[in-house]
Amino acid sequence: MPTGIRLVIRMNNLLPTIPGVPNLPAPQSLFPEISPEVRDIIINTTWALVISGVLFFFASFFIVAHILFTMHLKRKNKKMWSRDCSWDDPLLLKMYDDGVRWAEAQSQYRKEVHIVNEGLNLYGEYFDFGFKKAVIVVPGRTEALRYSYYFGKPYFDSGYNVLTIDQRSHGMSDGVYNTLGFEEHKDVIAWGRYLHDVHGVEAIVLHGNCIGCSCCLQVLTSPNCPPYFTGFVAEGMYPNFYESFKNHMIELKRPVHPCIELVDMWMRIYTGHSMKRGPVDIIDQCTKPVLMLHGKQDAYSLPERAQELFEKCNSPKMLVWFDVGVHSQLRVNNMQGYDNAIKTFLSDYLELPEVS
Repeated sequence: MPTGIRLVIRMNNLLPTIPGVPNLPAPQSLFPEISPEVRDIIINTTWALVISGVLFFFASFFIVAHILFTMHLKRKNKKMWSRDCSWDDPLLLKMYDDGVRWAEAQSQYRKEVHIVNEGLNLYGEYFDFGFKKAVIVVPGRTEALRYSYYFGKPYFDSGYNVLTIDQRSHGMSDGVYNTLGFEEHKDVIAWGRYLHDVHGVEAIVLHGNCIGCSCCLQVLTSPNCPPYFTGFVAEGMYPNFYESFKNHMIELKRPVHPCIELVDMWMRIYTGHSMKRGPVDIIDQCTKPVLMLHGKQDAYSLPERAQELFEKCNSPKMLVWFDVGVHSQLRVNNMQGYDNAIKTFLSDYLELPEVS
C-alpha cells in the first residue's frame, strides 16, 4: 500500500470529526480486502520502524563521539604518534626539519635516556652540555621528542641542558591514552627526579606546548612537585581541552553538540578524567614563575581566554603576544622575538633554588 494512503488512513482514525467538513471514508471501505489484523500489523510495523530510526539517530551520536575520542586521544599502535612529524603542514615540517638539524649539530652531547614510571617504559634524549640547569620540553598531542628539538636553542643559549621526551602513548614510550596531563605529569616529575638524582641538575624549568602546558602546570601545582622545578614557559595554553577541542571541531566543520559532551563521556569512561578540567582550574595555585607565549591568531586557545588565564595567575608572570602565528606556530614566524622572550624570562624571573 502506498505510504501516503497509509498516512491518510492513520490520520483519519486519529482526528476528530470537524463540523462542516466531510469525514474521509473509513479504512475498511477504502480497502475492504485488508483485514483488521493485517492493518494492525502494518501500523505496528510502521511504528517499530519509526522508533528504531529515532533510536539509531541518537545512537549515532554515541558512535561518532567514540570515533572522535579514539581518533584524537587513543593510540592504537606505536606507529601512531611516532617520532616523525604528524602533520603535513609546511610550517610544522619546517619546524621539525630545523629542529632535527639543531639536534644533529649537538649530537656529541646527546644521550639516549630511559626511565620506568607506573610500570611504563618512557624514553627520551638528553642534551647534556654540562650545565647545572635543564629544561624539559613537553610537546603537544600527537608529537614526540623530535618535535621538541626545535625549542632547544634558546635554553642552550641561556645555559640550560635540554631533555626531550616521548610522553606516554607517544614515540617509543608505552601507553595507550592521552590523558591531557592528568597522568602524564607524574612522568614529568619522574623525569625531573632522574635529572636531579642521576645527572646532578639543580634547577629544572618546563616548556610546554598546547596540551603540554596543561601537563607542566599540573607538575608545578602537584603536592609531589620537587623544589628544583623552578618555572614554566607555556606556548598556546588553553583553559581546558574541552574548549580547545570544541574550537578545533568548529574549524573542521565537524559536529559539536552533543558529540563533544559524549567525547568527554568516553574520556571519563576510559581514563577517569574529564576534558572540562584544565589550567583554568589550577593556575591560581601555581607559585612558580610563568611565561605565557600566545598568538593573536590562535583559533584553538582564544586570545581573550589566554588573557583571563594570565590575570588569574598569582605567581610572578610574564605575557608576550605574537601578531603572526596560529596555534603552536609562534617561533617559526618570529624566532628572534620568541627566543628573546624566553631568555629574558630565564634571566629576570628565575633564580637557582636552594636544594638538598
